[in-house]
Amino acid sequence: MESVSNQQLLKRIAALVSENKALKEKHRIAVEAYRQLFGELEKFRELIEKVNIEQIDESVHIFQKARFDTVTIMFVEIRGLSDVPASDENASAYMDKFDYYVFQFNEIAKKHKLLKLNSIGGAFVCAGGIPEKNIINPFTVILAAYEMINLVEDDIKCCKCPVVWNLNIGIHTGSVTALVGGHSSSNYYELKGDTMNEASRIVSFSKKNSVTISATTCELVKELFDCQYAGALTVKYQNKLDLFTVSGFKEKFAADAKRYFPNENFKVQLMLVQFADLQELILDKLEKELPENLYYHNVKHTVDVVTQSELIGWAEGLDDKQLLLLKTAALFHDTGHTIEYANHEENSTVIAREILPKYSYNDADIDEICRIIMATKMPPKPVDLLESIICDSDLDYLGRTDFVPVSNTLFAELKVQNPALTLNDWNKLQVKFISSHQYFTKTGRKLRNVKKQEQIERIKKLIEN
Repeated sequence: MESVSNQQLLKRIAALVSENKALKEKHRIAVEAYRQLFGELEKFRELIEKVNIEQIDESVHIFQKARFDTVTIMFVEIRGLSDVPASDENASAYMDKFDYYVFQFNEIAKKHKLLKLNSIGGAFVCAGGIPEKNIINPFTVILAAYEMINLVEDDIKCCKCPVVWNLNIGIHTGSVTALVGGHSSSNYYELKGDTMNEASRIVSFSKKNSVTISATTCELVKELFDCQYAGALTVKYQNKLDLFTVSGFKEKFAADAKRYFPNENFKVQLMLVQFADLQELILDKLEKELPENLYYHNVKHTVDVVTQSELIGWAEGLDDKQLLLLKTAALFHDTGHTIEYANHEENSTVIAREILPKYSYNDADIDEICRIIMATKMPPKPVDLLESIICDSDLDYLGRTDFVPVSNTLFAELKVQNPALTLNDWNKLQVKFISSHQYFTKTGRKLRNVKKQEQIERIKKLIEN
């Protein structure tokens, strides 16, 4: 009986050994298939690069061509998987980890509104500034790069793994031609041009867990990030491409010791840069939607108020956050005219609350901006410095040399609202209003009071009793 049990035990051991060999063989086959898949994807990418869009029948409508002038491309090479032996019984787990990183990088890209282009072989590729153009894309791409590096470094600390994962990151900013395929809900973008090709070269210059950027990108971000010259890359048919290593945020903009994450000061600076995009949006809205008979409350008036708010704000010693909120309020203060003439201030706050969350303004910021906008309601009664500045900026023309042509546009606009208004009535109204008006800031009084008094005397001479 004992000899039979031993024989059965030996058979079971032999069966387990056989199963283990079969499992290892499956792992080896899986790793090999994975590598072959990467190779096929690379061939497919090369084939797409060679496609001549002009040769595609336009009636098919597969691709459309679009040009983007300022796009930032990021290549992220995930190193580690190629070092795994095919016979390693943990190969499947390593591939799962690789897939995990690609998934997380995609989530980080989405968070920063970057477009994922592809993830071929060991490279994850994404772009900022496409399909929606924006001026801050060089900054947001670097923000995403440091989140990716931090993810891998923290993961290595937490998990004991014989595979040493690391990232090589190359970033370049420039113009691209985009071949857009698919439907509006799920477009496919293939980017072509020197910017794309050079970005793919820069990543090979990058060192372990570091960010290497081109001189073009460096010029755009150097005020907020620490950049050191790293060398030059020879580019085919062109001069050498100067490269820089980003060592993190400048200390005054960093929230952590590694300088991987931004503080509130950085966010304010980024929003000040982004203000150019917001201003373009709002001025375009005013250009298209304001009634034609608004001869005074037009785009030029909004630009004047934004400019003057910034100038007075600087003179009055506002900090960057206050300047941002003030300029934003000035930009939106007359947008309500696109809805109706009366109560346009209230309507302006409604529009601001609808648009500003898309530009990273939080609820507290938006509340403050709306409060400043409402201070422009006549008669002006500002309660603090920000309200005083926007009120002075809104009526800055009263003390300027171009008072006459500007006041004429306001008369023409008011006459549309009240056809019975005569020029003589208007001059009487102006003398009454200007005589009772006061500038609330020291800067406003210093710059405009003298001229304002001259306007009063001039208009009085025109009044017919």
